[in-house]
Amino acid sequence: MPTLETYKGAYLWKYVPNFTAAITFGALFLILTLAHTYKMYRCRTWYSIPFVIGGFCEPIGYACRAIATHHTGSIVPFLLQAIFILLPPCLYAGTLYMVYSRVVRAIHGERFSYISPRWCTRIFVAGDLLCLNIQSTGAGFLPKQNLVNVGNGVIVTGLGLQVLIFAGFMWCCILFHRKFSLHLRSYGQHVDVPWKSVLWMLYGTSVIISIRNIFRLVEFIAGHESYLFLNEWPVYAFDGALMLLVMIGFYIWYPQQLQIEESGTESMIDLTSEENGPPGDDPSRK
Repeated sequence: MPTLETYKGAYLWKYVPNFTAAITFGALFLILTLAHTYKMYRCRTWYSIPFVIGGFCEPIGYACRAIATHHTGSIVPFLLQAIFILLPPCLYAGTLYMVYSRVVRAIHGERFSYISPRWCTRIFVAGDLLCLNIQSTGAGFLPKQNLVNVGNGVIVTGLGLQVLIFAGFMWCCILFHRKFSLHLRSYGQHVDVPWKSVLWMLYGTSVIISIRNIFRLVEFIAGHESYLFLNEWPVYAFDGALMLLVMIGFYIWYPQQLQIEESGTESMIDLTSEENGPPGDDPSRK
């Protein structure tokens, strides 16, 4: 029977991790990640590499969590599961930012984006890397009893920054969606690709990741003696299950039609006009 063990006189865990749950979630993440890997290779969507890397982190994290069931006093599985489960959303986000940039460029909608697509990717990805670095640094402090509060504070900073970055990203998507839709309606134009479904996929996955980040933010702010830390089910309900939904949603509404020519001047999407009107005019600016 697994029991709680101490590490240097202190408990790393507040409960014995559920072996079955960890194995189940690890297997589900592995299956989905392999499916994403195949789809990325088949569609040549190399901008999905961060998403796939994040996907492979999940089964590693849950495998370490399963190992920790019988080794609750071991620092290695505790630290690895914390890092590999905490960080994947940052990697998922990196791909989502690149998808937005590509959908805008693919439909030649640069002038409808408040931030240049290229700069949008650079800004949000840079912020994402900063969040990744902050959270990984904070996770490294958790096993040290005298630095637990410091680690919590660092992780809270990283999670809070990520929530703000996601809010800015969604604001950027919504404004582009509104302005470009107005342009199409005004001049009777349409695009020969489901660009709206890609944006709705971005909305959905971004909201889900944001909910997860807010959960983690509340968890670390509440502290290690809070209900969220003392019980295991919230981790699976508000992290594991939500990240599975992100992977499923991204797979179903996969942005495989957003291939961009290297020159940046060609598009596989054609704007066709049904009414007369200057295609370069943007009525939303009037």
